Amino acid sequence: MSSALVYLLLGGSLLLAAVLPQALHRWALSAPIVLVATGMLLGLAPPTDGVALDPVELRPVIEHVAEVTVLVALMGVGLAIDRRLQWRDRASWRSWSPTWRLLVIGMPLTAAGVAALAWGPLGVALPAAVLLGAALSPTDPVLASDVQVGGPTLEGDVDEIDEEDEVRFALTSEAGLNDGLAFPFVYLAIFLASAGPVVEWLPRWLAWELLGKVVIGVLAGVVVGWVMARVAFRSPARSLRLAEVGEPLLALAALLVAYGAAELVGGYGFLAVFACALTVRSVERDHDYHQHMHDVVHRLETLLTLVVLLGLGFAITNGLLDHLDWRGVLVGVLLVLVIRPLAGYLSFVGHGARSDGGPDDVPGLDAKERLAVAFFGVRGVGSIYYVAYAAGHVTFPEERWLWSTVGFAVALSVVLHGVLATPVMRRLDLRRDHEPSPEPA
Repeated sequence: MSSALVYLLLGGSLLLAAVLPQALHRWALSAPIVLVATGMLLGLAPPTDGVALDPVELRPVIEHVAEVTVLVALMGVGLAIDRRLQWRDRASWRSWSPTWRLLVIGMPLTAAGVAALAWGPLGVALPAAVLLGAALSPTDPVLASDVQVGGPTLEGDVDEIDEEDEVRFALTSEAGLNDGLAFPFVYLAIFLASAGPVVEWLPRWLAWELLGKVVIGVLAGVVVGWVMARVAFRSPARSLRLAEVGEPLLALAALLVAYGAAELVGGYGFLAVFACALTVRSVERDHDYHQHMHDVVHRLETLLTLVVLLGLGFAITNGLLDHLDWRGVLVGVLLVLVIRPLAGYLSFVGHGARSDGGPDDVPGLDAKERLAVAFFGVRGVGSIYYVAYAAGHVTFPEERWLWSTVGFAVALSVVLHGVLATPVMRRLDLRRDHEPSPEPA
């Protein structure tokens, strides 16, 4: 392919990414669907016809591109969430109840369901089955913009916005946290494939991979976010108060420092980035600097998402699905239509409905909202990253099958969730708008 044609395709793709959100706003068709379809068509074009993309050979490139894309998305998600999370405030923790339920109940059930299906009825080796469950368990912060909050609200009504949009808050906060929390299950697969008898490494996995790295990652993100925010908003030196001049690159600096610091001390960097973003957001909550930072992160995320989705579509028509069989199709279909929806719905057993938020005025989810949260577990770039990450640490004989299965599951999620997101969320919004306001206490 000539360099001129490459520039033409990249320019056209960028233009497409810029106009799609507005052009598709009223239609039940998401931008990711169009971008993946465009990538597929590019893969079938004469200049690229017959080009084979081997994810095994390209694994390092795929890993790093997916990693950066997820990191940028996590920073954007953290800056977009209005709801407070105050460590010493019980009511604040309760307001995040849907998130904790999805993380503690829904995510492990999803990972276990996929792994059990692959290992038991389908006969996949246990390490590969566990890796598949781990990779497909987190919802994606990159491709789920249609069902997430749009950005920071800065005019003093942050809590009211969250109260009215519990579905989007639950899906946004879940996507921000569970990408990092998939790492322990990925390490479980790596250890099963390489670390010998389970009794020799299980205590270490429980103490370090499952607990220690999570705590360290969160703490590293909080510390970096606090320092960055104090400098930007309240530094004694006027030249360091970047919020006053609206310099948004602090968001990218915080992202990189948080990730690097967490990885340096052994924590999970994905969790650190999200915790950093929440901490920065918690300082001077109504300052318009948060919007400036979110905007620059969102633009970078759009560019990276464009590259990933076009690449995914191109790969689909150029070898990614060559090793897909009926087992992979079954896993993808059951994940999207049965396993994640069921696990998500079970997460809310015992969770109060909207009408009985309780004395702390904590909102709930009614039955239809629970169904929406349970169903819209979008799979995406994070799943691709985890397969690449694990395959870089240990050899899985089923690696090519894993790539094909995860590629199919992500493509299925992009299409099905992309088609349904707009009408379902619009219906929920209309229904919420027509609900009577609660009587003041």
